[in-house]
Amino acid sequence: MLLVLWLWFGLCVAELPRLHHPVKADGSLSFLVIGDWGRKGLFNQSEVALQMGLVGEKLDIDFVISTGDNFYEDGLRDVEDPAFQESFTNIYTSQSLNKMWYNVLGNHDYRGDVEAQISPTLGEKDKRWLCLRSFVLQADVVEFFFIDTTPFVDNYFTDPGDNHTYDWRGVLPRRDYLSNLLKDVDLALKSSTAKWKIVVGHHTIKSAGHHGVTEELVVHLLPILEKNNVDIYMNGHDHCLERISCFKSKIEFLTSGGGSKAWRGDVKGWNPEEMKFYYDGQGFISVQLDDTDANFVYYDVFGQVLHQFMVSKEFHSAS
Repeated sequence: MLLVLWLWFGLCVAELPRLHHPVKADGSLSFLVIGDWGRKGLFNQSEVALQMGLVGEKLDIDFVISTGDNFYEDGLRDVEDPAFQESFTNIYTSQSLNKMWYNVLGNHDYRGDVEAQISPTLGEKDKRWLCLRSFVLQADVVEFFFIDTTPFVDNYFTDPGDNHTYDWRGVLPRRDYLSNLLKDVDLALKSSTAKWKIVVGHHTIKSAGHHGVTEELVVHLLPILEKNNVDIYMNGHDHCLERISCFKSKIEFLTSGGGSKAWRGDVKGWNPEEMKFYYDGQGFISVQLDDTDANFVYYDVFGQVLHQFMVSKEFHSAS
């Protein structure tokens, strides 16, 4: 049974933390999106990182977005955990990736010390690293809304499994945390004047992958995204690359969860008219956008282009 949340808008609402990233001189922006990656170079993580570096150089990227599950299997032990260097600093070594990394937490990250991942200490160890629970990133024509989706999922609380322990510090009482977060997200989206609104979370809203649809997000988060005219929802969680365009929503649902271990053949049925692309292997996404158009390209572990499409403020077109 889904946790029921009530939004009391008469209560005091705190603003999400806000960051700013400059755009290029011509007003454009380019970045990469990767998820579900932190395996100390194994399961082709290093190979994906190499191709990210090549594409990043070609596109002169401004930053990288991580959709979560940054460190397997159980997050970081503490701020001194060598996994930070072994899965991040020592893997993404290309000069083009020496840019800011904006990260959200995934469910595997919550199995470790969450406070370590969001600690400024990691940013001191590697200046690229920035991870917060939820925040807004402003970049002139676009605003990114990073959302902490793990606490929405009921099973992590009611049936976490015999060997899984989650770090819920800062989240409990859960009902208050989620209610406040939803109000904060709604307020941030409503007050945004950016031409593009892109939301980033770890968990899927629409997906034909192993985990499939996250019902808690469909019930509680999706209506807020739709009423506030969000353009893109980006997630990881399912270890694949995917794009779904639904008839009832103008939102493009993009999965970038192919940063390392992928799940071959683990795909559910989906309306083929909505499923624009699905790839059950490793890879990542690049995005280039300006005030009128956004171009999305999906790459595999060899750097080959698998799928690309463009979204404009007037119409959608796919190739």
